Amino acid sequence: MARCVGLWALLLALHVQAGDGQVVQMDSVKSGFVGSQVELRCVFVNSNPPVKVSQVTWQKLLNGTKQNVAIVNPVLGVSVLSPFRERVSFKQATVRHQMSSLEDTTIVFSNLQLSDEAAYICEYTTFPAGNRENMVNLTVYAQPQTRMSLTSTTIVAKTPRRKMTVATCMAANGKPPSVIKWETRIKGDATYQETRNQNGTVTVRSNYQVTPSRETHKQKLTCIVTYRGERITESVVLNVQYEPEVKIEGFDGNWYLNRQTVQLTCRADANPPVTIYQWKLLNGSLPSNVEIKNNTLFFKGPVTYDLAGTYVCDATNAIGTRTGVVDVNITDFPSPDRGNFQRTRSDFPSPDRGNFQSTDFPTNPPNNHGIQQEQHSAGVVIGGAVGGVALLGVAAVLLFIFLRRRQRTFKGDYNTKKHAFGNGYSKAGGLPAHPSKPKNLPYPDDSDDEKKPTQIGSTGGFEPSDRNFDTESEDLKRPYFTVDEGESREYDERTLGFQYDPEPEIADDMISQTDGSVISKKEWYV
Repeated sequence: MARCVGLWALLLALHVQAGDGQVVQMDSVKSGFVGSQVELRCVFVNSNPPVKVSQVTWQKLLNGTKQNVAIVNPVLGVSVLSPFRERVSFKQATVRHQMSSLEDTTIVFSNLQLSDEAAYICEYTTFPAGNRENMVNLTVYAQPQTRMSLTSTTIVAKTPRRKMTVATCMAANGKPPSVIKWETRIKGDATYQETRNQNGTVTVRSNYQVTPSRETHKQKLTCIVTYRGERITESVVLNVQYEPEVKIEGFDGNWYLNRQTVQLTCRADANPPVTIYQWKLLNGSLPSNVEIKNNTLFFKGPVTYDLAGTYVCDATNAIGTRTGVVDVNITDFPSPDRGNFQRTRSDFPSPDRGNFQSTDFPTNPPNNHGIQQEQHSAGVVIGGAVGGVALLGVAAVLLFIFLRRRQRTFKGDYNTKKHAFGNGYSKAGGLPAHPSKPKNLPYPDDSDDEKKPTQIGSTGGFEPSDRNFDTESEDLKRPYFTVDEGESREYDERTLGFQYDPEPEIADDMISQTDGSVISKKEWYV
């Protein structure tokens, strides 16, 4: 159809251009929505000298077939053919009243229908110029009817959990088709389906599937329909019914002997609400001092060992029954990390006497257990951090001492040691007593002991009778003598006399050892 209309419009344009100045002016395209009103303009521009208009005809061109819509004749009047008679009229009153002026023959479509979509030709019959015509393409749009609904007013979360369709969004009888999207915090999947209707409209349908649960209850689900740039939104809130989620509150882990006013409460989150609560003690019966009120167990009197055990609460609603369990244990005394407790005369028995006399512990169970647990955890973290820092400090000190001792350990060649005589110490470190200067040192021929200094007339070392100790100031001035191993010198009579080097040179370069010898600083720090 589009090819035929386009070809026809081209032929009409060529026909208009081929005229002798007479022109039929029309809009190339027009559009409107179903049920609305639209004007199709047609104006005849006469030539000079003018030609005579004898008749104007409106025709509908659909699938290559022409159908007359309306005809106006200056003599015979106006005729609107069926099925357009009730919805088509000429805009100008001069035309409607059969006046001779037919320059403007615009028609008005009322209550536009999808079947009105087609090409429309406005044809002028003139004398003596002949026929002149032009064409307009009319497009009819259909606003979709949007609707969103829950698949059921009550959605039940069943076990085992399975996905199910909870909501449907529809854009029906739209032209052109709509686009549907979902907006929600609920995790789910969407399905889409398009259906083309016989009148040319399209119905788009989308289902949203989720797994019903307690978390999806009261969640918002929004459908967004986009049609020709316009956004249409609708929302619903899910009503999910589920079994009770049960937990027992009241036991803080610090139920001790003679504590007063303790209780257990069965809390249940359910939709619909819980209608029945049932308490029981596992492997036994409830204590005799228990009073049950609704969902709470009240324990009358002081705490005793009879209260220990596993307590069970069954909560039932229209969907099902769920159970909550708590293990209660009784201690002799309150835990120090369970809060501040007042201790009354009747609360805690003393091993030496009947009861404590102080009143610094509360009889009521602590309410700030959670806060103090957090403080205790924070203290543990801080203590651990301080201990770690201290441990690193100790490790650093030990490492420093180890490296220091290693640095001071002799790593040189003992063949380069120098034995000290004279005062026996240098400025780097001295010995408290110093032997007197010996007269000479013998060296036996061809002996390894040649390089070892030995005093004449002794087995080794110095005679005690030869030792002469002066004052500290005199000792500091006394020179000392060393013999380098491997040193090659010529000595007369295989004897070596004492030679004295200036004190500053030896003191700056030597360090004494515990065996009475000195060693070069260069060898010390190798």
